[in-house]
Amino acid sequence: MTIDEKPRLELDREPLASENERLILDIVRRHGPIARATITRHTNLTQQSVHRLIEGLLDRGFLRTGAALKGTRGQPSPTIELVPEAAYSLGISINTDSAVICVADFLCAIVVQKKLDIVPVDREKTLAALSLVLDEMLASHGIARERLVGLGFSMSGFFVSEDRAFNAPEPLRDWSLMNLKPILEKMFHLPVWLENNATTGAIGESLRGVGLWCQTFAYLSFNYGFGGGLILGGQPFHGFHGNAGEFSGIYNPDESDKRPALQYLIATLKKNGVDIHSIETLYQRFDPQWPGVEEWLSATMPQVDRLVASLIAVIDPQAIVFGGQLPPALGRMMIERTQLPSQREHRYGVGPREAKLVLAETEGDASAIGAALLPLRLRCFV
Repeated sequence: MTIDEKPRLELDREPLASENERLILDIVRRHGPIARATITRHTNLTQQSVHRLIEGLLDRGFLRTGAALKGTRGQPSPTIELVPEAAYSLGISINTDSAVICVADFLCAIVVQKKLDIVPVDREKTLAALSLVLDEMLASHGIARERLVGLGFSMSGFFVSEDRAFNAPEPLRDWSLMNLKPILEKMFHLPVWLENNATTGAIGESLRGVGLWCQTFAYLSFNYGFGGGLILGGQPFHGFHGNAGEFSGIYNPDESDKRPALQYLIATLKKNGVDIHSIETLYQRFDPQWPGVEEWLSATMPQVDRLVASLIAVIDPQAIVFGGQLPPALGRMMIERTQLPSQREHRYGVGPREAKLVLAETEGDASAIGAALLPLRLRCFV
């Protein structure tokens, strides 16, 4: 990155609208199409202020008027809705055996998503392939590159420095312990935000899945490794060092191979003669009847029970979401076998209300989707 480029990229990270404008945009995102008068009820602003903000956003092309609401008294007024093509955002998710790239529009809808048939052990080759795929995606969908507001990048691992260097699993050694932001900005010519893939999975779930009915939840990300993310009051919680949700940290070293990381399920399956060598193949082909599945569940579920009980006791979530690259059938088996604290004996025979245990509801790769939505959320919404 040259000296001349740096100020531009720093400027490009700034919000695209004022705080109050972003509030209006977020209300329309969550409730739209919506009547003007109804927008005011969701704010602490005056009707005149809301009207002025809406007019400014209409003029700038972020909002547009839609069809009038039916069934209202008097002359119905047009609704207000987001303009899907007002802005786009890019997301990239790097897993141990796959690389996923997607583009989201201003509605936070995924326009296009592609999983590359590549094992991303070589950083430079993977980024070059992703860059070519991005050019193809933008061209085929008629999206101008200048409409992209940023790149959200996610990867397995935890942060170890102020510049958010990842300590990633062994297959991603070539991506680890370095400042990836300038490398990504140089390759894609966009401002970049970095998150681990469990947190972007939680963000994707908050905007496109469970978050549509639940404001406080814990997201369990079952991948080659195991981690998670927290959504508290509708907002992602990162912690002081950016590593909130590193759930594997609660286990002792001698419990490492019993934590619910899918690498250990694959090892158990291979030991029992099942030819599975990647997380992606596991997801696509999973069969509950495979020899080794029950063995892995018996060894792993006590650790899942402990984590679920800890989350319920510490953050009291409305839901705990089983997500990541977890095969849905396996997720259902795990949810059915989880022992909740309410199943213990309690004073007077009455236990506390507890979280719902649910499968992730985001369609597609939640980590890549969350990564794509990250710049939109930071620059356009609240």
